[in-house]
Amino acid sequence: MRIIKVENYEQLSREVADLIAAEIREKPKCVLGLATGSTPVGAYKLLVRAYESGEIDFSEITSVNLDEYCGLPPDNPESYRRFMDENLFNHINIDKAKTHVPNGMAESLDAEAKGYEALIKSLGGIDLQLLGMGHNGHIGFNEPDEEFKALTHHVHLAEQTIKANSRFFESPEDVPKSAITMGIETIMHAKKIIIAVSGNDKANILKKALFGTITPRIPASILRLHNNLTVVTDCLT
Repeated sequence: MRIIKVENYEQLSREVADLIAAEIREKPKCVLGLATGSTPVGAYKLLVRAYESGEIDFSEITSVNLDEYCGLPPDNPESYRRFMDENLFNHINIDKAKTHVPNGMAESLDAEAKGYEALIKSLGGIDLQLLGMGHNGHIGFNEPDEEFKALTHHVHLAEQTIKANSRFFESPEDVPKSAITMGIETIMHAKKIIIAVSGNDKANILKKALFGTITPRIPASILRLHNNLTVVTDCLT
């Protein structure tokens, strides 16, 4: 485990963007596992700038997103597909057909989850997976549980997660109550993992994840068993 301590969110965004850009330069046809939420926005902006200045090329990149809300069509302002389009995909030369986000509108959510898992395997797995972490230690939408959920699956969201995400919606009642997410095993199969954690309000849970007991009650704690994990954070002293 490599820990990169930074002073602020701007430095965190730069470190994350540099790590992703380095992966693209090293392997122009790599498969990137991407995340949504407020934490990666700064890094995505810097990647767009790097593309615009000719520093990196996304034309051969394939992406797979961690998760998607159930019940939101792709063009909904709060869908993760829309998030990715507006924050990254619309501004770079990536082939949209090679950008993959789970279909939260699928008739059978379980079938969609199995199909998404099969897609990742057909791509040869994920070369670099970007993660954020929730206030309860969740990664993707893998919530605290009695066991680590293995593969991509349909999940009911914890109340704490719904409350945290309500800032993006008009009211907490509008937040979808379930999602499709990559599972812990899916994430752990990535060749490299970056987890970016920002804000003093996450300092306590991050310390537990990195230095406490490995437990499904803190899903991010499992990442310590990965053989190529980079933690970028501004909330560790």
